[in-house]
Amino acid sequence: MSFLFAALLTLLSCSKHNSTSAPVPPMDSTTTVADTTPAQYGTPFAGVPDPRDVTIYQVNIRAFSRTHDLSGVTARLDQIKALGVNTIYLMPVYPVGSLKSVNSPYCIRNFDSVGAEYGSLTDLRNLVDGAHSRGMAVLLDFVVNQTSWDHPWITQHPDWYMHNGSGNINQLSTYTDVAALNFTSTAMRMAIIRSMKGWVYRANIDGFRCDFADNPPIDFWQQAIDTLRGINTHKLLMLAEGTRSANYGAGFDYNFGMQFYGATLKGIFGGGAATLIDNSNSVEYAGAAGTNQIVRYLTNHDVDGSDGGPVSLFGGKSGSMAAFVVIAYMRGVPFIYDGTEVAFPTPIVFPFTSMTIDWTLNPDVTAQYTQVIGLRNNSTAIRRGALVSYDNSDVCAFTKIAAGDTVFVAVNLRNSSITYPVPAALQNTLWSDGFDSSVQSLGTQLTLPAYGYRVFRRQ
Repeated sequence: MSFLFAALLTLLSCSKHNSTSAPVPPMDSTTTVADTTPAQYGTPFAGVPDPRDVTIYQVNIRAFSRTHDLSGVTARLDQIKALGVNTIYLMPVYPVGSLKSVNSPYCIRNFDSVGAEYGSLTDLRNLVDGAHSRGMAVLLDFVVNQTSWDHPWITQHPDWYMHNGSGNINQLSTYTDVAALNFTSTAMRMAIIRSMKGWVYRANIDGFRCDFADNPPIDFWQQAIDTLRGINTHKLLMLAEGTRSANYGAGFDYNFGMQFYGATLKGIFGGGAATLIDNSNSVEYAGAAGTNQIVRYLTNHDVDGSDGGPVSLFGGKSGSMAAFVVIAYMRGVPFIYDGTEVAFPTPIVFPFTSMTIDWTLNPDVTAQYTQVIGLRNNSTAIRRGALVSYDNSDVCAFTKIAAGDTVFVAVNLRNSSITYPVPAALQNTLWSDGFDSSVQSLGTQLTLPAYGYRVFRRQ
């Protein structure tokens, strides 16, 4: 576990949990779950995007709408789609435990049902159906490291948990609200995988965001993902909320850009050089291959409450927008936490029950998000092109080239006007503006206003 990851876990005292797993006995990573498969609900979604083409929208169900439930999310699917999003990620939908509880959505009493506070299985199906009908995939948050203290496994299968020297079940690290699962138990592993597999059939979902994915042994993820990928009627997207390079080899499509957020973006907006971005590209993509990507974000449910939102961290509306352009265009998959697209200014603090997002705020910011995501969706070079970086200390600049599509992007990450020297290879060339298609000539210098960005396109 990296120092940054450990530090983040310490900060997030209630929403995720860590432990050190006991040594794992050798086992066949292709072991499958032998059980009765649930009946398939609906028709598997044929529109699941290529992992490189995804834009992820995180829904914190408790804060998203005035009803604080799944139906409240379904009611706003048109607005999510209008941003250009093609993948929705739902925070946990499961019943929350009561014993020793702090009301964390990650303290789960039953992995196989929808919690009453969120609605019903029918409500989840309606949401998924609605997303699919609008061309959007749906990922569920899933937790494999812990259960609540009133989960039936506590009494039915105490051997599925870690125990201390006195024979009592361990809590997970410093988190008193959850009990630590034991990955040496083959039966426990099978039960977890069976639950994950069940949601693919019962709710017709399109993949998982896996909470604290660096904690379980890699061979667990190999076993789980091999089983899930064996559902040949579904194309699934798998997001590891972790940084371990081995996650890619285990079958995940994505790791989470914790280093980019914590060391790079916060570092740059604290006065560090924009070239920190190049370091993140090297560090975070170690072990990635093929369509593997890093998911990069301005905020998420873990850090929004503790650090503050993007407008407070990254130079207000204009600075956070500049940072988002880097996230969306340079290298990685963009991730939007609900409310970011209206520059919601108030931190949504754990356990996320005291706040409702005001969707009427800052339509100008929503329009910018829609424009930036729209160009990403329409540019093969932005989504998949080969990257050449031209960063300097103040400006993130780069070209991306794919067959028939070339873009040049320059983003001023300072709160003052910057004159950027155009790279020699690009001087005195004609382009079109990426947003309005007007003809643009690049000379030897490019003047960018405070937190300004320009996108040039040549086809």
